[in-house]
Amino acid sequence: MARTVSRKRRKSRLYWRNQGGVARAYADFRDFAHVGGGREALIEPGQSRATSDLDVAQTLLAERLQVLKAHHRNRNLLGLDRERGLAEFARYHLIQKAKAGRVTDAWIAQTETQLREVIAYLGPNRPLGSITVRDVQGFTNYLRDTPNAKGRRRTDGTIRHYLASLSNLYARAQSEGRVQPGYNPVSALMEKPVARREEAQWLEVPDAALFLEAARIYQPGADALPFMYPLVATFLLTGGRKSEVLGLELDDVSFNRGTVTFRPNKWRRLKTHTSHRTIPLWPQLEGILRAHVFSVDRPLGSLLFPSSQSSSERVVTDIRKSLDGIAELAGRQRGEIRTKIFRHTYCTARLQTTDRGAAVAPFTVSRELGHGGRAMVERVYGHLGQNRHRSEVVEYGIEQHAEVLRPTLEALRRDYPVWRDCLPL
Repeated sequence: MARTVSRKRRKSRLYWRNQGGVARAYADFRDFAHVGGGREALIEPGQSRATSDLDVAQTLLAERLQVLKAHHRNRNLLGLDRERGLAEFARYHLIQKAKAGRVTDAWIAQTETQLREVIAYLGPNRPLGSITVRDVQGFTNYLRDTPNAKGRRRTDGTIRHYLASLSNLYARAQSEGRVQPGYNPVSALMEKPVARREEAQWLEVPDAALFLEAARIYQPGADALPFMYPLVATFLLTGGRKSEVLGLELDDVSFNRGTVTFRPNKWRRLKTHTSHRTIPLWPQLEGILRAHVFSVDRPLGSLLFPSSQSSSERVVTDIRKSLDGIAELAGRQRGEIRTKIFRHTYCTARLQTTDRGAAVAPFTVSRELGHGGRAMVERVYGHLGQNRHRSEVVEYGIEQHAEVLRPTLEALRRDYPVWRDCLPL
């Protein structure tokens, strides 16, 4: 005869406490004390007090119980005697990223800023395995409703970057056995924010010619950069990224071979392995850089555009103030022109050039931009301009577009005396 084992029926984990005349939900997880369980308030994400709603309380209880059971399995099956909290593991994650050397210092800094907000919302000691999809959704809603440090509303594209940083952290946690394989509450989120696709800003060739001319006649103040004309020309006539151009050395420009080479050096790394490339030194840029390189006023050193704000040679880090001064001189708004615009402008102008009489191949342009294929050129960087013309070289000559620019130049000459002695209309 089979022996019957009697089991004592467990009391409900859910219980209530009266707080200020309102019953608040709590749960008893003391039988999971070995993995962090105890008597706990059942608090919805984004709230500071235990819930008073029965349905919400039951949902939170079930989620927390599932997490504690997962911790128990991790400890027994994977041998995890100690689970790091969110803040500690985030710090460890960033240190390992920096040691690997596959990301830039700017990436590390930005990711650290994003993870700080995650930690502030979820709690520094929150176990990784206790963060659920509900928590991630609550954090997403928090980012949508909370303005950033500048008081601006975060876009879905920005929020997606936050989630990507958290997801990357969980990828490491999985690889090191800190959570179960496949456990990633960000990946499990159904409706992730999606960045709105908009055409990037760029300049028509006549507008680029006008901006370059404005850089030439720009009279910088005492605290502004003295070489904005050759710097803007290098951006417009190479399509280089900001860090690539600002980190160029004198040896990267070869007047004999007629080339500009972007390669890693002690000042900065390159974004990808395909970013190491050599592009043509276009005639207009050659003339501008010759005058700059062989000028008696250029500071000594290996950098093509060294910072003048320090006695030792350093890379320029911020050119926004000078760009704003040039933009105003060109009849544009402050903050309207940034270096990314020059990269898009170069790509669009380069696609209009010819190669031995035929239209230049998009793959050639993509390689000059440092891409491994032409998809980015066709999908992101190439733009269809209104002033299209075929040429063998990339150039932005204001004389070539004097007729198109006539109304703009007339207005600028009325507002800025420096334009009056520039070019005849």
